[in-house]
Amino acid sequence: MNHEKAVKLSVILPLIGLTLGWIFFITAIYTDLFYPYPQYGDNGQLLTEPQVQVSTYLFLSGIAIFSGFSLWGQRRALKLRNENDTALAKSSHRLNNLAVIVALVAGAVFAIGNFLGAFNNYDSRDVPALIRIFGVYVPIVLATIMVVTLILFAFVFRQDAPDLENTEKDEERSKLQRYVGFAYASPIIGTAIAVILGLVVYDTTRTTLDVWIWVVIQAIIATSIIIGTSFAAKVRLARPLEPKPKLRGIAAVNLNLVITIVFGVVVTIMSFAFGATAVDELREWPEYKPGMTEALMPTIKPADLTWFISKMLPAITLLALAEFGIYRTLVVRNTKKDQIA
Repeated sequence: MNHEKAVKLSVILPLIGLTLGWIFFITAIYTDLFYPYPQYGDNGQLLTEPQVQVSTYLFLSGIAIFSGFSLWGQRRALKLRNENDTALAKSSHRLNNLAVIVALVAGAVFAIGNFLGAFNNYDSRDVPALIRIFGVYVPIVLATIMVVTLILFAFVFRQDAPDLENTEKDEERSKLQRYVGFAYASPIIGTAIAVILGLVVYDTTRTTLDVWIWVVIQAIIATSIIIGTSFAAKVRLARPLEPKPKLRGIAAVNLNLVITIVFGVVVTIMSFAFGATAVDELREWPEYKPGMTEALMPTIKPADLTWFISKMLPAITLLALAEFGIYRTLVVRNTKKDQIA
């Protein structure tokens, strides 16, 4: 495989991860249709029997797959930049860096969402320990491991760093690179420890957290932030890199790239939203009749061709449009005129 094709593949990799992640997300939403619809009592307590939902792990798997492909693309782009630092290789590197950051944010949101959901669900219920462990604790721990691993492999334990070109790659520089990773990872690890501590106390006492427990939780988070800040400060105070030369017209080119990324993000979000809405429309509610005393419970309609074409296909088309727009724009703006195909 020649260099140009290899670079194009590194651009495609995060888009493949996005597609697979989208499939896992929609599948997760679909599996939720077959769980009992939540019912609440007069005082707001949840009446539905608690259980571990497959969708929790499908959501996490989708984020993990997207993370893996983004990391793969980033490492390929770094390797290709060391071989031949072309404009397309640089854009691929930046795209994959952005994808890695999005994956980190998604993993963090997933962990926080599970933490908050643990307080809203199963309130005042005698929930079996295994359901709490595999429904709350295990997903949070797995998400934390995924986020920290992604940070370390994407920003710390990498053997090549083209952004440090024209500077001596001594041991001090390698140390600073590790400090960057530790600056990112420290607050995440500390927050995860604090979150799990709070859940353990909540599950053990079956009451709201005592004020001193909140003090301990916030102290752990604050300590991890301070540690991360100290690592970041060491990097900031290091010898700065040589400034890059200014190129005419670069502002317009960068603006075009930003617009492309914004377009891709907006259309991708629309694709996820339309896909989720399409799945939710498979849930059919019975018609309410005066005098009914039983709680209305929905039924699940089969997914037929009409539903797919009218509801799901537009979401798939939007995702394909976003991915093609990102790929084609990056390739065209960074390819020589006689090489554009």
